[in-house]
Amino acid sequence: MSELPLFPLHTVLFPGGRLSLRIFEARYVDLVGRCLRDGTGFGVCLIREGAEAGEAPTFVDIGTSARIVDWSQRADGLLGITVEGDRRFRVCRSAVRPDRLLLAEVEWLAEMPAGRPGSEYAWLAGLLADEMDGAAVDVAALDTVALGFRIAERMPLPPQARQRLLEIDSPEARLDRIAGMLKPRPAAGSGTA
Repeated sequence: MSELPLFPLHTVLFPGGRLSLRIFEARYVDLVGRCLRDGTGFGVCLIREGAEAGEAPTFVDIGTSARIVDWSQRADGLLGITVEGDRRFRVCRSAVRPDRLLLAEVEWLAEMPAGRPGSEYAWLAGLLADEMDGAAVDVAALDTVALGFRIAERMPLPPQARQRLLEIDSPEARLDRIAGMLKPRPAAGSGTA
């Protein structure tokens, strides 16, 4: 078990994905300062009920650790950071500190075995390549884990559906779920005679 400060959000961060955040609450300004100073990270969990600011919300128990990869002072005077998702974790226990920062005891979820995507997923890689036209990502070099996470973060899905994709342990099962969501379904009554 490890102790990890949490940053609950109304979005899902996938391993390898990036997220830009505006930091304005004192508890998170302090957290970012500690993370930058100590080279540590924090956990991002999807909010189940509540708000990102103010009182501690309730949140799901599977999240992704985040490390700060860039920061800047924004024109509005707030701190801006960019984080990159690292590893998935499960929250075992959590507590709210007096400064309202959430601390959790987490267990790290086993790294999923990554392999080369089979030919049945070539069309998914093609969709991602089209979506990322001009981006500095070599889609052909992505393994099954990265391919699933990169597609999942770009799909127009509600946060709860993204969360379900994050929670799948098998990269192939995740790709199969994504494929099922993206493949067009035949219209009712359009069978062949």
